[in-house]
Amino acid sequence: MITVLLVDDHELVRKGFRLMLDAQPDLTVVGEAADGAEAVRLSRLLSPDVVLMDLHMPGLDGVRATELITGELPGARVLALSTFDLDENVVAALRAGACGFLPKDVSPEELVDGVRVVHRGEAAVAPRLLTGLIGAFVRAPEPRRAAPAPHQDGVARLTEREREILVLIARGLSNAEIAQELGVASSTVKNHVHSLFAKIGVRDRAQAVIVAYEAALISPGE
Repeated sequence: MITVLLVDDHELVRKGFRLMLDAQPDLTVVGEAADGAEAVRLSRLLSPDVVLMDLHMPGLDGVRATELITGELPGARVLALSTFDLDENVVAALRAGACGFLPKDVSPEELVDGVRVVHRGEAAVAPRLLTGLIGAFVRAPEPRRAAPAPHQDGVARLTEREREILVLIARGLSNAEIAQELGVASSTVKNHVHSLFAKIGVRDRAQAVIVAYEAALISPGE
């Protein structure tokens, strides 16, 4: 059973999501929060598998709440929700540790599937939507920064094959598609992905795509 915490400042939205999720045999809503502070408190108390996190809330917003939850509870998967498709807060939430993003007008089927996907440790964002969002808001680091971001050192330590796979991830390819593209076994790709994630300090494909853009390994529209 996948346990879910709902976070939204609108009660009607929470009730609607609860109806969708509780109707599934493998999903159960264990709590509801109306703001980010309450979301952090309930996450500590309930240890949910997945947190459905609205990004726009009064007080402690969804981005900061996501950062606190993923920092303290690495087993919790945050799925960000926003009314706006192209929203800078979406990228901020992904940087903060969210495993994916869905618009709030998502269909019941997409919501349920998104919860299951992030619970598996994957990114619940269509590859084209993900690259579109990041392409719109993420830019390469400014050259005059005093110290490089932690992931930049990791990118420099990637092997040629790991760097190649990171670029293919940023283009939206799955492990199976990467294996076919490179002519290697899926298990080999999986091992490379695990290694490169550790080197650049990310926990999932969503964050890996951000690193690829910030390191200028891929450009918007490429």
